[in-house]
Amino acid sequence: MTAPLTRHRRALAIPAGLAVAASLAFLPGNPAAAAEAAPSSATDATSLSYVVNVSPGHGPSASVRKAIARAGGTIVTSYDRIGVVVVHSANPDFATSVRKVRGVQSAGATRTAPLPSAATTDTGAPKVLSGKEIAAAEAAEGQDPLQGLQWDLPAIKADKAHEKTLGSKKVTVAVIDTGVDDTHPDIAPNFDRDASVNCVSGKPDTTDGAWRPGAAESPHGTHVAGEIAAAKNGVGMTGVAPGVKVSGIKVSNPDGFFYTEAVVCGFVWAAEHGVDVTNNSYYTDPWYFNCKDDPDQKALVEAVTRASRYAEKKGAVNVAAAGNENYDLSADEITDPSSPNDTTPGDRTVDPSECLDIPTQLPGVVTVASTGAKGLKSSFSNHGLGVIDIAAPGGDSTAYQTPAPPATSGLILGTLPGGKWGYMAGTSMASPHVAGVAALIKSTHPYAPPALVKALLYAQADATPCTKPYDIDGDGKVDAVCEGSKNRNGFYGWGMADALDAVRW
Repeated sequence: MTAPLTRHRRALAIPAGLAVAASLAFLPGNPAAAAEAAPSSATDATSLSYVVNVSPGHGPSASVRKAIARAGGTIVTSYDRIGVVVVHSANPDFATSVRKVRGVQSAGATRTAPLPSAATTDTGAPKVLSGKEIAAAEAAEGQDPLQGLQWDLPAIKADKAHEKTLGSKKVTVAVIDTGVDDTHPDIAPNFDRDASVNCVSGKPDTTDGAWRPGAAESPHGTHVAGEIAAAKNGVGMTGVAPGVKVSGIKVSNPDGFFYTEAVVCGFVWAAEHGVDVTNNSYYTDPWYFNCKDDPDQKALVEAVTRASRYAEKKGAVNVAAAGNENYDLSADEITDPSSPNDTTPGDRTVDPSECLDIPTQLPGVVTVASTGAKGLKSSFSNHGLGVIDIAAPGGDSTAYQTPAPPATSGLILGTLPGGKWGYMAGTSMASPHVAGVAALIKSTHPYAPPALVKALLYAQADATPCTKPYDIDGDGKVDAVCEGSKNRNGFYGWGMADALDAVRW
């Protein structure tokens, strides 16, 4: 059951809560909400943005700089430690020209639409959790007021983990996303301003508050931040790791696109500002899958790979959402109808082992699938044996997977800009649960390197056998096929994330 595609953030538009959606699977009767207006970061409306990859450590040589200029390029910034140079150029042959230059390892356009983006804007009718719903929420003694609506916390035993520890304030999780509203009362107590930045242009903007979403921009990053670290403070909801710090690294432009230069900037910023875990609930535009036999797409894979590896080398565990199209990422081929999504997409058939969804399929990245309130793979969640590392609650249609009372929705509660709360669903919501558990592991083992944190994350996961047959909508047809054993399979990876084991091992 492959759902239709729209935009690409890995969350679903839900009428019971505010969401802006991309690359989403539609739940029954739920209209999609999406993107916003375009930024302007170029002086020439025909310019494109490029990454030029050179040898790491020294930055572009004088000859490479001259060649970039001769080809009509202007260097925006250079990440010398990883050898990635961000360039703007109005020359349509820029990449072809500089690829021939000695010292250039690869080069490619990061988008197919000129600067500013030419993407269209979709609209929807999202709804915030109402005052009546807030007042009706039931919480047990010692819980935050809305915690009874959070079926996802007991699903990973986070409620039990909180009896032992809420996590360490020495641990920071960076939300690489659409921006975080740090003024929210559930986020403000745990917000790390020093590790926050706006990377939308590909170059860090450290202006105070630049990491926040604009009034017309997506609430996605704020929702994710609350899932990870909403404070246990007698207000609203509780995060998976309510005692750790959370930062906002804004990489999505107002149109909702996550371009390569912004993502590279985000990982490098995290690497150089003491971040312990990054959460990545998106794919890098404009290609859902980046094929290495295409010189542009090859350069994008190389640039983001270098940046994510640099972050891990500096101590960060990178966690990413698997995507919401019910794709089997271990299949021999997949039809991608959504790329390039910033101009005119067209159907193409790709081999997902050669054409990568980045950053989620990059080496070292923790790839997270989504489950619903019954513990089954969410109807929309991508899957694949050897690709999915772990599973966590991301929600599903309440009609498919109904939670036990007092929870009333099968979706995931989170924080929204402006001091509000609401529901969303998607692998976007599963990934921050795993990022929160990784933060609890890091709190328990403060000197553990990323490799050990990941090893513990997988070892502590609750093994979950394949769902066979998988007919989530009950229409008599198999909607996805799970391959593998109880201990590791294509739906749940090593199993369901376990927050309690994270604080007691």
